[in-house]
Amino acid sequence: MSRSAAVVRTALAVAALASAALSAPQAVAADRPEVTISAKADSLTRTLARQDPQAAAAAATVCGTGYALNKAIPLPEGTDPGMRLATLFSYTNGGKGCAIMDNNVGASRYMSLKVCKVDGTGCDTDTGNFSQYAGPVYVSSIACAKVTAKMGTSSSSLFINYASDYVFPCN
Repeated sequence: MSRSAAVVRTALAVAALASAALSAPQAVAADRPEVTISAKADSLTRTLARQDPQAAAAAATVCGTGYALNKAIPLPEGTDPGMRLATLFSYTNGGKGCAIMDNNVGASRYMSLKVCKVDGTGCDTDTGNFSQYAGPVYVSSIACAKVTAKMGTSSSSLFINYASDYVFPCN
């Protein structure tokens, strides 16, 4: 091998190693996704975010930039968090809210997610058969925004039929 070929090969090897070293921190960060958690989040929300950071971060990403996790609710309500069929995530960004219902079943199911202003107007809905999540659905005024989350084998055969006025903070 000529001296110039050896120099080129060495330069390429150094460049490849430098590239790998520069991208390694990004790969490590991707393995441990993080989501901003609201100071108003309850202990169950914090626990669910710690147990499944990828789901909480993925849902926040779907909402858009700048959203903080406000509440995570295992569904059906009252279910042991490890046995949940879905997780309702609510995120806030200033005065705006975003909700996602994460499908924890692992198969496509009928899902419906609706968020409305406290007076029942300004509703945003996402309905259909989803294997990952329903949403994002948004509300421009989060104070006590009403949320409805449904999941089942069809719209007439539900195993989750959740409604709440308290998924977003009430001021």
